[in-house]
Amino acid sequence: MSHRRSFAGGLIAGIVLTLFLGCGYFAGTQLYRAFQAQKGAVSASGDSQEAVSVANPATMQKMGVLEEMIDEYYLEDAQESALEQGVYKGMIEALQDPYSTYYSQEELEELQNKTQGIYYGIGARVGIDADTQLPRIASVIEGTPAQEAGLMAGDLLYEVDGTCVQGMDLNSAVALVKGDEGTIVHLTVIREGETDYLEFDVERRKLENETVTYEMMEDGIGYIQIQEFDDVTVDQFSEALDACRREGMQGLILDLRGNPGGNLSTVCEIARMMLPEGLIVYTEEKNGDREEYTCDGSRQLTEPLVVLVDSNSASASEILAGAVKDYGIGTLVGTTTFGKGIVQRIMKLSDGSAVKLTVSKYYTPKGNNIHEIGISPDVEVPFEAEAYLEDGTDNQLDKAVEVLKEKMG
Repeated sequence: MSHRRSFAGGLIAGIVLTLFLGCGYFAGTQLYRAFQAQKGAVSASGDSQEAVSVANPATMQKMGVLEEMIDEYYLEDAQESALEQGVYKGMIEALQDPYSTYYSQEELEELQNKTQGIYYGIGARVGIDADTQLPRIASVIEGTPAQEAGLMAGDLLYEVDGTCVQGMDLNSAVALVKGDEGTIVHLTVIREGETDYLEFDVERRKLENETVTYEMMEDGIGYIQIQEFDDVTVDQFSEALDACRREGMQGLILDLRGNPGGNLSTVCEIARMMLPEGLIVYTEEKNGDREEYTCDGSRQLTEPLVVLVDSNSASASEILAGAVKDYGIGTLVGTTTFGKGIVQRIMKLSDGSAVKLTVSKYYTPKGNNIHEIGISPDVEVPFEAEAYLEDGTDNQLDKAVEVLKEKMG
């Protein structure tokens, strides 16, 4: 079995808030009146809030002028729908938060399909590399076009079909990679150790997302790898854990390396299959509101546990790893995790679009916020990439086995 690396991704809270969105998007005064009417309706409901400062007559007038200039002078034909989407996306991008995103209705449906385990693409998970602002391949799923083409974890995507993706938000870059089944996407890649760009033609296919893999190793050691926390992951993990126990598991290695995160509700459900009674994680919003996620301890893991982590274990992965470490029920092996201690919420609009915004920080059971810090392993083991590429030796996994055998006695 091959064991993949990964990169950071988003932690998506499973909460959807429906808001009202007015019409007349590029009609200047009409849009402003729609906004005022919406604000008045909110005030009448008793939830009055201060108006957003950018939605004022001067802004609406300037938008109208810009649209007239584009219509009169721009060389090509401009699609009104594209301009409209650009306004919404631009406002969210102005936050300069790589985790906050505007989704059109089509993009939201695609996201929902992905979290349900179905998508059309090449079989590579990606995140944004903080140093280069390029999409970085977090992990490559076995048996997919990405693996067949020779893409590798750690590759940086520089161009997609000739379009430079540096500085592009993650969802926009991923949207360029995805497409109709059977079509080809051309990727220009930067790979560490190579002196020039690498070029790949990769076929898009319909993929079903297997987020959990497992196997029984020698000496009663169960191995479960969680690649990300999607809707389908809870059942997949439960089935893997049950299968390992049926096959005589005496100790468990849980591999979270390269896991970029996923749904908050999913990781909490998995934590409830492992942790003792108490806090799993708690979040705090900017107004100080605190929400706690707890476990009743009825399904606490009784087998000795080792958790593999690395610098690409992020977000939801860190929630689980942090709780394991705080409760002392397992040993963390590998390298310091990514350090994403913030939560996003998807808020759906009445026209089918949505906004994902960073809304809170999260804290481990002992009150640690690991944002831009990460979680240090109990046993530090840097990954030896050359050995892995040469003959498949996974030195971190070997160390995890060694540590687990000691715990098993």
